[in-house]
Amino acid sequence: MGVRAEGVDAGAIVLFGGRSEIGLEIVRRLADGRVVVLAARRSGDLERERAEVVRAGATGVHCVEFDADDMASHESMLEKITAEHGRIGVAVLAFGVLGDQGRAEREPEAALAVLRTDFLAQVSLLTILANMLRAQGDGQLVVFGSVAGFRVRRANYVYGSGKAGLDGFATGLADALHGTGVHLLLVRAGFVIGRMTEGMDPAPFSVTPGRVADTVVAALRARRPLAWAPPMMRPIYFASRFVPRAIWRKLPR
Repeated sequence: MGVRAEGVDAGAIVLFGGRSEIGLEIVRRLADGRVVVLAARRSGDLERERAEVVRAGATGVHCVEFDADDMASHESMLEKITAEHGRIGVAVLAFGVLGDQGRAEREPEAALAVLRTDFLAQVSLLTILANMLRAQGDGQLVVFGSVAGFRVRRANYVYGSGKAGLDGFATGLADALHGTGVHLLLVRAGFVIGRMTEGMDPAPFSVTPGRVADTVVAALRARRPLAWAPPMMRPIYFASRFVPRAIWRKLPR
């Protein structure tokens, strides 16, 4: 199973992006003896994911309708979750899109659609969650940034810019939450082999969803503010700051 879940905050485990491979791997590692909420669009079609979490030992698994882009619905959805399933212990934000870079360069609405999901929807949900967890005095948030946002590349600058914005927002929010009892973990992940990257050539130092989940759960237990997945990406990307821009712009996504 990997890293066990001792040390994470008590309460329901909520996965926003209930079909996410990484998110489900994290939930499996946290589920034993806990209530789990899977939030996703077409929530009635989550039976396979629900059964997977039941097998991991959850005491109850509930599926909730969640459309990340419908930001007006975020607050009422979260109020419903807490009213029906109690306080939130860990909220994992594992939704997002890669988008079509070529189309986004041609069509402003395509670029905005990527940023709406990968940045604005995350900001909306995180702001509401942070206020809820502050009020209860504890809770943990998992936010997925990306190495693509650490230094944005020409090959995927629309997706990368959304992740760069999210990285900055999450870092600032973590500082704002300092001393409140609420813990925010920002995960800077490299290339993850899975459905989202199917058909793409794996990048060097690629990781599986399971390896990312082990890193995330270990960081939650240690209440670290930042985790790189895999850890070796940290020195690589800090060194990337010194790569000349003329070379950097030619790199693939």
